[in-house]
Amino acid sequence: MALQYSKQLLLLLLVGVAVFHTKAANQPMSRPNCPTMCGSVTIPFPFGTTKDCSLDNTFLINCNKTFSTTSNSTALVPFLPNTKQRVLNISLDGELRVAWPVASDCYTKNSTLVDQTIQDIKMTYFPVSPSRNKLIAVGCDAFGVFFALDSGGEHYTSGCVALCDRLHDIGANESCSGTGCCEVSIPHGHVFKDVVYATQSIFHNPSLVHNFNPCGYTFLVENGGYKFANKDLLRLEKKEFPVVLDWAIGNQTCQQAQKDLSSYACKADKSTCHHAQTYKSGYLCKCLNGYRGNPYLNHGCLDVNECMESNDCVKGARCKNLHGSYQCKCPAGYEGDGKNNGTRCSLKSRKELMLIIALSVSVSVVGLLMGSIYAHWALKKIKLIKLKEQFFQQNGGLLLQQQLVKHGGSVEATKVFTAEELNKATNNFDEENIIGQGGQGTVYKGVLQDNRTVAIKKSKINDPSQVEPFINEVILLSQINHRNVVKLLGCCLETEVPLLVYEFVSNGTVYEHLHDLSQSLKLTWKTRLRIAKETAGVLAYLHSAASTPIIHRDVKSTNILLDENLTAKVSDFGASRIVPLDKTQITTLVQGTMGYLDPEYFQTSQLTEKSDVYSFGVVLAELLTGKKALCFGRPEVGRNLALYFVSSMKEGLLFHILDKNIDEPNVEHLKEVALIAERCLRVKSEERPTMKEVAMGLEGILVIEEQCWGSDNLPSEETENMLNVASSVINVEDCVGGSGINSSDSYSINQISMSVIGGR
Repeated sequence: MALQYSKQLLLLLLVGVAVFHTKAANQPMSRPNCPTMCGSVTIPFPFGTTKDCSLDNTFLINCNKTFSTTSNSTALVPFLPNTKQRVLNISLDGELRVAWPVASDCYTKNSTLVDQTIQDIKMTYFPVSPSRNKLIAVGCDAFGVFFALDSGGEHYTSGCVALCDRLHDIGANESCSGTGCCEVSIPHGHVFKDVVYATQSIFHNPSLVHNFNPCGYTFLVENGGYKFANKDLLRLEKKEFPVVLDWAIGNQTCQQAQKDLSSYACKADKSTCHHAQTYKSGYLCKCLNGYRGNPYLNHGCLDVNECMESNDCVKGARCKNLHGSYQCKCPAGYEGDGKNNGTRCSLKSRKELMLIIALSVSVSVVGLLMGSIYAHWALKKIKLIKLKEQFFQQNGGLLLQQQLVKHGGSVEATKVFTAEELNKATNNFDEENIIGQGGQGTVYKGVLQDNRTVAIKKSKINDPSQVEPFINEVILLSQINHRNVVKLLGCCLETEVPLLVYEFVSNGTVYEHLHDLSQSLKLTWKTRLRIAKETAGVLAYLHSAASTPIIHRDVKSTNILLDENLTAKVSDFGASRIVPLDKTQITTLVQGTMGYLDPEYFQTSQLTEKSDVYSFGVVLAELLTGKKALCFGRPEVGRNLALYFVSSMKEGLLFHILDKNIDEPNVEHLKEVALIAERCLRVKSEERPTMKEVAMGLEGILVIEEQCWGSDNLPSEETENMLNVASSVINVEDCVGGSGINSSDSYSINQISMSVIGGR
């Protein structure tokens, strides 16, 4: 009966679904971003190949490229600093293996010494382990001698003698008992800082054994690291042998070190401290039983899965891994602790067996259901991650990273928003939140979780041609730092279309204030002049003050935003271009807005800084006339504002086309601004002024206007200089439009502003 129940239980277990969670512990050995290997040797912390990667200079390892004559190639090889001691292995148990050379003396048949090598090794920080090494001498007339100087200045000497007369007296392999080979232990209880070992002839008659033993050899070697063979008497093939050095942390006991946790080396939470056995001071760190890894690192000791290794669970018992331990469990229907040294598994009663079967079936069904749900969730999450990666590449993420590195931008300087954040901020990009639309995308108003109001620019859907302008705008804005430029707050590339997040500028565009009949607030002359000065200042900054010259290429009134104080904020750098420092122009596909487009650029495709000057001239004409840059509703002669403005200036009809809302009583100031606009709109680019000249000209006029208006905001030394220059030429009565300055006077306002430029 018991056998029948066992078969039924086995069948149910085979049908049931079990979900196992295997914890793959990738044990860290070095600090983050530090190399773990030097060649084939692992370099565990506290050791490291740089100062930042090691605990201190004591544990610094030099990782050098070394040429190997055997393989005829170079490879990385670790060395102790300031020595030629090649590191073979580093153990976290307080042992460090290095390769030490062999000392030798060789004679001719006439007993003449032809070659003698004495090894003098200066110790850095780690002493020779007295319990793990021996001094060995090989030869038939060899005295292996060991000299050492300890840290207290005391001298110690030891050695052994190897003798033999005939080769056949020595078997094929012998221990180092004195015949052809001898060995001696290293003095215990000392920390040596200088070790010297050499070989010397005892009877000074090496000719008797020269035919089979021309040289004597002495070397230090790790216990078990050398096995004597009689062929070594003729020639010792190996030139280096492994030597074990001891290491420990500091010179304190565990109790002393634990008083200062900032310098305490045992960082892992599952580690313990042990006193170094071979040192008079210092300590070592070890992982607790059931844990493995590097106890000198934060979270460096990881749980050992004993179920994947050897354990004492009996055959048929299930092993369950626990933190720092494990548990043996008998299968369903059996009882006992399941260990070899405990109670073995034995069959339970029938009632208990049926209960276990019922529970097993229930657990299996629940496990199957939960496993299916988890698998569905995991697949959905993986699919979402892959989709976000696809969007990141599709939206130019790799191009953005390359360009930021190329132009010195920083990814960390711009916040990366998640799609969820921006969806919530815009109510899933509701059309009611649209505040602007253009050739490169749609702009939405949004409110972030910290209650900041932002403008979110959404690029056009499925338009690969817009990826480069989008990335171009991020690159340029990462390099521009100007108070009259709309600030870029961050971006999002993990959505179907790329998104840019800007500061929200609340008062619309210059275009809306000039041309939208629903705008109740009309711009005063002072405000228009200041907007022109601020916009010109931005373009002058882009052309001559930015780290790399930048041409905006799409200057227009719709790209000049106004904040609550009607301060100008230049936006939309998607069409802009960086000008190499060794060039004054670049050839590119013509791009811009009709009505603002430089005719010379349109004909030649040669983009220069003067192209922005022309576009700004159109904006200045808009501010003066209140007319749109291009309007097919006007008579043919006035459809293009730039041509209409220039022709009106030539015919002396400026005051016929000025905006009726301009409240400036001094007509001469209006003339001077109009003259600046006319110079900007000249067809030949070489006849146009630079943006710096334009900005200084407008600033000079604004300073004089503010003096006349009684402005209190003139704190800067530069402004005072302008006022001094202006007041020396223009009388105060000129401000009220009385006698005034006419265009035929020897000094016009434009000339005053240019003289200020020269003064600078």
